[in-house]
Amino acid sequence: MKYQYITVEGNIGAGKTTLAHLLSKKLNSRLILEEFADNPFLPKFYENPQQYAFPLELFFMAERYKQLKDMLHTKDMFQHVTVSDYLFTKCLLFAKVNLPEEEFRLYQKLFDIIHQQLMFPDILIYLHAPVQKLQQNIKRRNREYEQAIPDEYLFNIQETYTSYIKQHNIKTIFIDASNADFLGNEKHLNIVLEALEKDYDGGQHYFSLP
Repeated sequence: MKYQYITVEGNIGAGKTTLAHLLSKKLNSRLILEEFADNPFLPKFYENPQQYAFPLELFFMAERYKQLKDMLHTKDMFQHVTVSDYLFTKCLLFAKVNLPEEEFRLYQKLFDIIHQQLMFPDILIYLHAPVQKLQQNIKRRNREYEQAIPDEYLFNIQETYTSYIKQHNIKTIFIDASNADFLGNEKHLNIVLEALEKDYDGGQHYFSLP
């Protein structure tokens, strides 16, 4: 495997965790999954975003930092590849959408202090799906607090991700996940695995799933 640290990212409902699980099995890698269910502010945020956005994002940043630092700085003698289902910069991207300007500036100062202590992945896999597909996936997995997420919110998250990736020229396998079925269609998973066998320059490298 050319890449020792692989991160899968995408919008809410894009299929990040499913793909990360499958890649981890195929590559016999360590798996880092975001522990979003432990955030006590998440259900409250969807009910009252203005009141709970700041504690929500602070909690996520602290938990992601602790998890990544503990995992990535601990060597595993038997598993040399690590796959994660989130990028630490996700903290800043969601905060940009969720927080008012003054709170975001404060949040960014805290983010800037700690993110330099973490490794950046060797390659990013970004799953890009239209909002309609995201909503279908959200309905299917049936987390109660997610069922009323508006289309506009998903669109804003999507725009923030793609803008960040393009502006920073991140080495990215950019996958059109409109028809993605990684569990039911082995060809889709194989396309990702084959993509991971190639060398890339910085920037986005586009793949579609038949």
